[in-house]
Amino acid sequence: MAIKDWAIDDRPREKLLSRGPSALSDAELLAIFLRTGARGKSAVDLARDLLKEFGSLRALLGSDRQRFCQSNGLGEAKYAQLQAVLEMARRHFKEALQRGDALNSPELTRAYLSAQLRGYSYEVFACLFLDNQNRVIQLIELFRGTIDAASVYPREVAKLALQHNAAAVIFAHNHPSGVSEPSIADKSITETLKQTMGLFDIRVLDHFIIGDGEPYSFAEHGLI
Repeated sequence: MAIKDWAIDDRPREKLLSRGPSALSDAELLAIFLRTGARGKSAVDLARDLLKEFGSLRALLGSDRQRFCQSNGLGEAKYAQLQAVLEMARRHFKEALQRGDALNSPELTRAYLSAQLRGYSYEVFACLFLDNQNRVIQLIELFRGTIDAASVYPREVAKLALQHNAAAVIFAHNHPSGVSEPSIADKSITETLKQTMGLFDIRVLDHFIIGDGEPYSFAEHGLI
């Protein structure tokens, strides 16, 4: 059955407009992006097939051009459209943070860090540098590693913090596996970084791990 024949409250677009995007499933959100289905399939059916094929929405959104375009119902135009959407999201969050709103809105901070780091297939360690009023100076990706680990050098982090005249920092790194729980190594490097920053009176406000779902906050778990 075509989506136009569904009850109005069940149609993804109408559901989004009446209840907001958070009310939609991954398949429904993807269906709105796809706009059309395939032969014998609605856009929602196609979206469900794609999520099953890729394993998750994150895997689909983070897939490379060749892998994305070879799937049924996708192609170069859809890939270009998706990359534009993802880049607009990153720029939106970046502009909001640059206005100095970041630490007044923890959810915006999480969303921005997630948008920047979630798509990588390898670990990336980044630092959000803040001034003495907790306004954003800059987010810098400092270290890149393999799919399992990134080498983090506290001395280099401190050097950059001093160069930017930062009074506080927020660390963030991604887990390509999607599991956001911290490892023993994550806890160890966080403690080392905190001690190093403390030598220069630079406060460490938090360390986020970006995986699937909600980012893990060291501060909220009493680890900072």
